[in-house]
Amino acid sequence: QVQLVESGGGLVQPGGSRRLSCAASGSFFSFNVMGWYRQPPRKERELVATITIGGRQNYADSAKGRFTISRDNAKNTVYLQMNSLKPEDTAVYYCHGRWGTIEYWGKGTLVTVSS
Repeated sequence: QVQLVESGGGLVQPGGSRRLSCAASGSFFSFNVMGWYRQPPRKERELVATITIGGRQNYADSAKGRFTISRDNAKNTVYLQMNSLKPEDTAVYYCHGRWGTIEYWGKGTLVTVSS
């Protein structure tokens, strides 16, 4: 059974940094695309960033210049380095992986940006 497990969430002060990790287990394949989505309180889930197996990255406007997505294909792991965090970045962050037409989601990790 394929599972995506996020880690790295927690409380961070405004202006601070946080690195999220997501490791895939139980898969014999590498995801074509891996990414991060987030769901702020009382809002819809939204895209943060994606990265293809070849390393092509895509960012939401809110993440550009502050967040960096990367992946380790050998470990089937994706990372999200978040800098200059703002209170509006507070959300549950979900890891996403796509293999062909099949999508997988992690259970999410909460990031709270507050002083």
